[in-house]
Amino acid sequence: MSEVTIERRGIMFVLSSPSGAGKTTITRRLLEAVSGLEMSVSITTRPKRSDEIDGRDYNFIDKDKFLRLSEAESFLEFATVFGHSYGTPREPVESALLSGVDIVFDIDWQGRDQLASTMPNDIVSIFILPPSLQELEQRLRRRAQDSTSVVSARMEKASEEMSHYVDYDYVVINSSLDEAVIQVASIISAERNRRSRQLNLENFVGNLQTT
Repeated sequence: MSEVTIERRGIMFVLSSPSGAGKTTITRRLLEAVSGLEMSVSITTRPKRSDEIDGRDYNFIDKDKFLRLSEAESFLEFATVFGHSYGTPREPVESALLSGVDIVFDIDWQGRDQLASTMPNDIVSIFILPPSLQELEQRLRRRAQDSTSVVSARMEKASEEMSHYVDYDYVVINSSLDEAVIQVASIISAERNRRSRQLNLENFVGNLQTT
């Protein structure tokens, strides 16, 4: 028997967390484990880290170009974090959603708020929490990507960032990476099957009732 698929619009799955809580690692694992899921590649003025690839992790540009894109309203959302600007390009996301493709976003609470304001029916938001502040600091230090002063600044900001969990649809505590990935993948599966997202479900059920 052939598989039946119900047409639907794509979903924007937004993952946010304080720095070091694991949203980027979880996002990468999801892209490997969940079919039909693509990454929204943000544009940033932040310098590229040694383990990052331009075009995969971010599109890295200078501040002048970022400003021109912002003035041209080319971003669905944008924000400045720790002195660097980040933005989500509008056109590729809107095209993907129209094609029924799901997009995962690795952005902060400011970006989530903007997306929720402009595209409220398309967004599902998930906040990733660390199991403790001590573990969060250890993770930041273990990844050895930032100076001691930057780590301290991220820890100082973590409490304020975590206060925004109340605005999210789901909260996942990342005590175990494998378990956190499973939980987020389950959320994606459930949201894909939400009745309100099935565009031609009424006709499909009507045909079942008359055959």
